[in-house]
Parts: sequence; structure tokens; C-alpha cells
Amino acid sequence: MLNKYPLWKNLIILVALVIGFVYALPNLFPDDHAIQITGARSSTEINQRILDRALGAMEAEGISVKSSELQDRNGLIRVPNGDDQLKARPIVQEALGGDYLVALNMAPSTPDWLRSLGAGPMKLGLDLRGGVHFLLEVDMETAVEQRLEALSGQIKRELREARIRYRGGDLDGREIILSFRDDEARSEAFDLIRRQYNQFLMDEQTDGDELKIVLSLSEQEVTSIQDYALEQNLTTIRNRVNELGVAEPLVQRQGADRIIVELPGVQDTAQAKRVLGATANLEFRLEARQDAPSAETESFGFRDEQGRTARLEREVIVTGNNVSNAQQAFDENGQPQVNITMDSVGGDLMNRATRNAIQRRMAVLFIEYKTETEQKVVDGEVQSVEERVVEKGIISLATIQSALGANFRITGLDSIPEASELALLLRAGSLAAPMYFVQERTIGPSLGQKNIDAGMMSVALGFALVLIYMALYYRGFGLIANVALTLNLMMLIACMSILSATLTLPGIAGIVLTVGMAVDANVLIFERIREELKAGVPPQSAINAGYSRAFVSIVDANITTLLVAVILFAMGSGPVKGFAITLCLGILTSMFSGLMVSRSIVNFVYGGRKIGKLSIGGKLANV
Repeated sequence: MLNKYPLWKNLIILVALVIGFVYALPNLFPDDHAIQITGARSSTEINQRILDRALGAMEAEGISVKSSELQDRNGLIRVPNGDDQLKARPIVQEALGGDYLVALNMAPSTPDWLRSLGAGPMKLGLDLRGGVHFLLEVDMETAVEQRLEALSGQIKRELREARIRYRGGDLDGREIILSFRDDEARSEAFDLIRRQYNQFLMDEQTDGDELKIVLSLSEQEVTSIQDYALEQNLTTIRNRVNELGVAEPLVQRQGADRIIVELPGVQDTAQAKRVLGATANLEFRLEARQDAPSAETESFGFRDEQGRTARLEREVIVTGNNVSNAQQAFDENGQPQVNITMDSVGGDLMNRATRNAIQRRMAVLFIEYKTETEQKVVDGEVQSVEERVVEKGIISLATIQSALGANFRITGLDSIPEASELALLLRAGSLAAPMYFVQERTIGPSLGQKNIDAGMMSVALGFALVLIYMALYYRGFGLIANVALTLNLMMLIACMSILSATLTLPGIAGIVLTVGMAVDANVLIFERIREELKAGVPPQSAINAGYSRAFVSIVDANITTLLVAVILFAMGSGPVKGFAITLCLGILTSMFSGLMVSRSIVNFVYGGRKIGKLSIGGKLANV
């Protein structure tokens, strides 16, 4: 019996190996550590003169430079390592001033011909590249409260437009309580709310001479609001990370109310926390009239002036959630301002509110949720206690000269950085609910490099031991298995690069495990061939029997492992996912290399001719 693959099957294997080689090749060209220079304003362009200033500042401090280049409107300076990158950033920022932003980045060094094919190196996780890890918790109770406040304002507006008189509307926990003077008004309001707001459970109550409607959210609606808040915060955080220019970040949900953020290459935790965690929302409210009831107004101080306050209506016209774009600019006096563009809903609400309020003043209220640490005595011991506080301050209070629409501006900001940061936060989107940092971890670039070195050493050592064992134990067939194992490792790296999978330290452990498991298929096949030779079967028939009869056992063993790896990937997070994805890909590539690639090589060496012996080791090799 001759062992030969048809030409088409050999061509498929060859094409797969060539593609694997091409897409694994970029990993020999790892990304360079770099600093990126951009303008604080969108109109600022980085030219060679600015780049030379940055290079001069780095040279004066003895920081070596690999190369520098201009990319579109940005400047990029490559440095030899992460330590030089961290040193260079504050030096360049100080040399260029506040008109420019200097960020840490990773610059690709892959040759252009490979990049034109879409090939790039594997992404490195936080534990290998270094950076910061945050675990944030979304305040779900506040999310529900904010939604109730918005719904309360909408309902009151609907009642006024329908000319239904009500005495007051208050929030009590998760309930909205509306009071009426007569039963007719209450009935009309009940019908209107029931038609337009089906998310509420409604109940009519009587308290003395007050007729009330109590609106409470169903549990399903509360869950929906909380899910929306988490998903909106996820989107906002991703947008803010993109605005920061962080390379290969990780932003993902964990559990019902938490978000994981990993920023590889970032070491400035203060800046990252300020931008990521800031609930920089805005509310636009009209200044209260002199005769407005105190129950319908609130007093707030100005952010830039101590002691000065203004009384505003409780009803909110629009919030930062309606902002579709925001850009930092300057007013006619050269002072910083933020130009805002609202979405269609926000523009319509703003126009409806301001066209009937000409010559009245409108305030821009800045709202920020913070976590403050205070020293308190607890059980006789001084402990650090975190308290969550809300800070509200008026940014500007200006007279409405004409009806506003979707485009207007915010003035009264203290500095250019404040205006730039406010524009960034609004442009990236406001958080649907406050978030608080519950965990923070920083990994230095030097520790990341040590992890890479240790991981690569473990892969190399495991790989070498397997190669030696297979060559000594199975002789010629062992060498064939070693070639297949080498190609398997190449295919695994190529698959991770094509899928843009992130390599982590547990992922390296998965690669080491794959190296050990990859030869299992060949061991089963070779032992089956030995048994056939021992039974007196001719060598060609023994080879065919070894591959065909061991096939089912190999597939069964790998499928069960693959199922476990898929479950780990689906249910796990962070390091567990990193391990699971390399294990999944490793199982698939090892089956390809063990069953098809090694068989193709064996066919090339032994197939198509009569042979008297097989170099497969053991006493029966020469049968």
C-alpha cells in the first residue's frame, strides 16, 4: 500500500504554512516605545520645528532617540526602551508647553510590505508591556435616581403642556409622587401618564385634602436602567481611552456593576484616573424667577468664585448626554471656551426652552462625582475611610439674547487645560452613572520585560526538551514530529496575530502547555505504527494504519480539552481568557500539524516506494 496525498491536499497544506509564515513574521519586528506629540487644539499642526524642539530637550537630558517622524498632524519620536519613554514624556511636555499634548505610545516597526498585507505582531497584555490596571464600580443607585429625576421633569412638562394643574411633584426613593387639588385633574394626569409612560407601576392615594398619584419603577425597569448605565459607561470609557491615544487598551465588563480598564504603556495613573473616572456631566438650567416657590428651586455656588451663588430651577433643560461634539476654542477676548453641538433631541429641547425665556439667564451646571479619603477614628483606631461626594458648581450664567439651537458655547473657564479636558470628556460622552475606583495596580515596564524574558525562556526550554526527547526516542519519525511541532508553533503565533489576540503571561503558559500537548498526537500515531510492525504488517500498511486508526482517539482527546478551553474563555476574564485563547488556538493548530503536516512529511519521505525498514526507534523498527 502506497502512502500518497493527492496534489490538492498537499497544496492546501503548503498554502496554509506559507500564510502562517507571513503572518508570524511580524513578531520578529516588535513595536518600538515612542512618545506622540499632538496639538491641544484640533487646528494645531505639528511641524519639523516643533519636533526639533522636542528632540533638543531630550538630547539635553541624555535620552537617546532611535528615530523621529511626522505623521499627518502628529509627531512621533521612537526611543530604545520603556524607561527612556517614561523619562522623555515630562521633559518634552515641559519643553513644548500646554499648547501640545505628549502621550505614551507604541509605534509599529513591521516592514511596509508586511503591513500592506495586514500583518502585524501579537499584542502584548498589561503584565508583559507594563501599564495600569483599574477596577471601577458603577453606582447603580445613582443611575436609577438620575433616571427618575429625568422622567419626573418630562412628566411635569407633559402635564403643563396638556394644561393639567398639579400642586407638586417629589421624589421619594424609587417613587415619584404627584399631588393634585381635585379628582378631575388627577384622573386626566393618570390617563396621560399611563399612555406615555408604561414603565411605571401607578397607584392613586388620598392624604387629607391632597389627591396623589404614586409612580414606582418595576423591577424589570430598574434592571433595564442599570444595564443601560453599565453599557453606556463602557462605551464612554472606550471613547475616553481612544481620545487619550492609548495603544491596545482593554475595557470590559466584569459582573453586574464593574468595569475593568487596562492601559498598557501608561504609567501616569493620576492623569488616567482623572480622565477615566471623571463624571463630568453638564446640566443646563434656567435661573429661577424671584417669585418661584423654594420647592422648585436650588442654590449653587460658582466654581471660580467663592461665596457667589445663584438660584436655579430644579427642572433640567438638557444634559451632557445630548452633546454630540465639543471642541476647545477661544472667545473674542482670547479667553478659553468650549463650542458645543447638541444632537437633534438636545437641540430641540434647548430651542423649546429658550425661545420663551428671552432676556432670562441660563446656567451651565458642572457636576462631578468624587471619592475622597479622610482619616477617621473607627473602634479606637485611626483609619482611612473613603467617602463618595458630589460636587456641583456653576460654570457660567449668561443672558439669553435669542432662541438657542443645537450649536452654542460655554465660556467662563479658568484655563486652556480645563477647557481641553472638558471638551474631551463631553466629546467622548458623559457617564450614565458615577463610577468609583475600587482597585488600582501599576506594572512597570521593567517588570513587564522580565515577564517576557521569563516566559520566552520557559517556552524555549520546554520546546528544546520535547525536541530532544522525540528525536532520541522515535529517531527519524521523531525528527518529522519535531518539524511538525516547529510549524505548529509558527501557526499558533500566526493565528494569534491574525485574530489580534492579546498575549499575556498566562497566555505564554498556554503556549508552553500546547508545546507539550502538540506531540501527543504523534506519540499515539507512532505507537500504533510500532504495534502494526510488531504484528508483522508491512511498513507502508503500518504507516497508513497508524494514522487512520489513531485519528478517532486523537480527535476525541482534543475535542474534550477544546470544550474546557472554550468554557474558560466564555466564563473567565483577564488572565483566564489569555490562557484559554492560546489553549484553544494551540489545540486546533496541533491537530493540523500532528495529523496533516506530519503525515504529509512522512508521505514525502516514505510514500510512493517500497521500503524495508522504518526509523521509528524500538526493537521492531527494522521489521
